[in-house]
Amino acid sequence: MGRTVCSLLLLLWTSWGSAFELRYVEPAKLSAPADQRTSSSVDDALPDVVVTEGAGWIRRAWLVFPTRRYDHAILGDDVEAAGVRIELDSNQRLTFLLPGDSVFEDRFPRLVDLDSDGVDEIVLVRSYLENGSALMVLKVKPTGIEPLAESLPIGLAHRWLNPVGVADFDNDGQKELAVVTTPHIGGNLTLYRINGNRLELIHRMPGFSNHRIGSRELGQSAVVDVNGDGVTDLVVPATGFHELRLISVVNGALKELNCVKHSSPISTTLDVRDLDGDGDQDLSYGLSDGRRVELLSP
Repeated sequence: MGRTVCSLLLLLWTSWGSAFELRYVEPAKLSAPADQRTSSSVDDALPDVVVTEGAGWIRRAWLVFPTRRYDHAILGDDVEAAGVRIELDSNQRLTFLLPGDSVFEDRFPRLVDLDSDGVDEIVLVRSYLENGSALMVLKVKPTGIEPLAESLPIGLAHRWLNPVGVADFDNDGQKELAVVTTPHIGGNLTLYRINGNRLELIHRMPGFSNHRIGSRELGQSAVVDVNGDGVTDLVVPATGFHELRLISVVNGALKELNCVKHSSPISTTLDVRDLDGDGDQDLSYGLSDGRRVELLSP
């Protein structure tokens, strides 16, 4: 394998009878994680632009028109985006602009096909100057980019949310969107689904964080099938980052399947990939003391 395994621990799933391995790996032996987001020089972009690369009709997407009209600076500076731009596979470019009451308090657009029509939607964090953050979904049409659905804003200025991921978490055939609301002050894992032009809140669970104040890193949570039942689960650090909570929707409610505890806090992104070559998605992440952790699915 080319890795030095420092310690190995087998954890059992008491509810399912399956098991997964938790092991600490020498950091230098790990390859860099794959990422579909790249820094690039594009027009009207933010100073630290991150371009999302698409695999379908939308070829690229990025945030545009830097603005300082929102003074939160939760992502490390006071520059946010007033709009988003996409490039289609025909080279046509389309732009969506927000009104003056809000900004995109985000680093990159997320491309995901939410309505199963074969075309990706755009998912972004929209922050209102007076009412804080909401999750926004934009629909791309040949004539332009239009709002599709949006959650209610948190309700106070300088209150933010950080997306976790999108999947069919309850196995009902419809994709849900997961976020951590207020990850710095008692974060809640929150799930939404599209209902008309709204993102309807369907589940909420306290005790999570997937972002540190001032950090540019948004990927400290993940979605992956952790127990091998064929349904995507949520993997999100607990408040304080010393625990990794593994969450699933069970009988219509969020349930903690297991909790991986560390003496040193989680300090990196959660990288989802096949680490052992068995075809299943595993997890890899780093701790503040320099150790690297691999969580291998059953």
